[in-house]
Amino acid sequence: MRKRILLTVLFPALGGLLVFAAADEAAKPADKPSDPPKKKEGDSDEKKVETKHSLVIGGQKIDYTARAGTIQLRDRDNKTTADIFYIAYSKDNAGELSKRPVTFSFNGGPGSSSVWMHLGLLGPRRVRLEDDGSPLPPPYQLVDNEFSLLDETDLVFIDPVSTGYSRAAKPDDARKFHGVEEDLRSVAEFIRLYTTRNTRWLSPKFIIGESYGTTRAAGLSGELRERHRMNVNGIMLVSTVLNFQTIRFAAGNDLPYLLYLPTYTATAWYHKKLPPELQRLSLSEVLGKAEAFTVTDYNSALLQGTSLPRDKHQEIAKQVARFTGLSETFVDRSDLRISIGRFAEELLREEGRVVGRFDSRYKGYVRDRLANNMEYDPSGEAIFSAYTSTFNHYIRTELKFESDLIYEILTGSVNPWNWGSGNSYVNVAETLAESLTRNPFLKVHVSNGYYDLATPYFATRYTFNHLDVDPALSKNVVMDDYTAGHMMYLNLPDLKKQKADLAKFIRDASTK
Repeated sequence: MRKRILLTVLFPALGGLLVFAAADEAAKPADKPSDPPKKKEGDSDEKKVETKHSLVIGGQKIDYTARAGTIQLRDRDNKTTADIFYIAYSKDNAGELSKRPVTFSFNGGPGSSSVWMHLGLLGPRRVRLEDDGSPLPPPYQLVDNEFSLLDETDLVFIDPVSTGYSRAAKPDDARKFHGVEEDLRSVAEFIRLYTTRNTRWLSPKFIIGESYGTTRAAGLSGELRERHRMNVNGIMLVSTVLNFQTIRFAAGNDLPYLLYLPTYTATAWYHKKLPPELQRLSLSEVLGKAEAFTVTDYNSALLQGTSLPRDKHQEIAKQVARFTGLSETFVDRSDLRISIGRFAEELLREEGRVVGRFDSRYKGYVRDRLANNMEYDPSGEAIFSAYTSTFNHYIRTELKFESDLIYEILTGSVNPWNWGSGNSYVNVAETLAESLTRNPFLKVHVSNGYYDLATPYFATRYTFNHLDVDPALSKNVVMDDYTAGHMMYLNLPDLKKQKADLAKFIRDASTK
């Protein structure tokens, strides 16, 4: 893969790819008839279970086959290095495979399984929540997902090594998969193997990733193209981070303070903390004003640093307070720079509440009312148990796949994640720009949530506004905004819109 990915050691890791390993060695003749065949340490069999199902999407009945199983990754000596767990859905009687799209999906972390988009956005079943995405009490429930993309494309959900049921063949070798480059190689190899075994080389191919999964998706555009000579039709990015400088609050990096401000404004507007003249505006109107302030006066002020005159400093502090719902005193004492943790804790401090990181519409109770950083993320806690419980039930009862392994929904076992050497930030936007340049047929769809405090929408716009490609290729990028957070599809109106947006994108990108 061309070394255009800029690497970092600054961003803490949560996860990556895990795979289980094995491959039976041809057993030697046993000394006794009753002796079982002997396997090498770490060897296992690939597993696959098929089940038949049906679903109604848009009034049309879709018959489909679900396959849950593992694919082994092997080294040059044909020894198994990992087992990657996947769940695939294919429409029955879909006709020519060369005309039927196939989409590979994964989430982020690193350290996250594929369960979120699987049971929230794309798959044939989804977790039941309130229509606005608010949680329901246990016991939880799965319902048919009438907004699944299965009517448009076959779906393959990939769990990177150490997530889901994926494991390294030897536990001590798991670290060999836990890193930016390592992760790309193993996921690309899985995609190659799946495509080959299922005769999908001539099918329209798509990749969809969420959060760190967007980092992986952009990186894969280069890894697949250069290592396997595989061009994909489209990449779908959900809650995007391609350039980690845009979201990493670190000494000497003022960029996130700028790019987060419009999302702070959206959050304060939602919780009715803006001054009356802003609060009465629509969300789009108030964001327009926040964005204009950000790229002009706020940008200029931070650029000047300590040379900013005191009277100008006070003027900017007043405006930042106005657009964030925070007090002017708090902004002043923060030197005009508000980190996500401080904002989430401060906005509703008088109520004793903290707002969510994944979705700032959520709010939760706090124990320490004097804390200046987030105790926890209430938007994460609202759904973690629901997705874990329903998946563990679904995989055994409906998909008939049985394993006593822990299905790692989110794991920290991928730490330390290898972000590479050097003191720069990971930036796979360079890889995506190279892929768009070399494959001008490649299309990109970007989904942004206005209330996403993990990967703010304005940071994504900044990244794409600085994508170094020929202007003629700008038509290959489509960007849609949604009125929820990081997982915008939890909000039913956004789920309906996102289904329509992605379906159109797939149809357009599949057309010759």
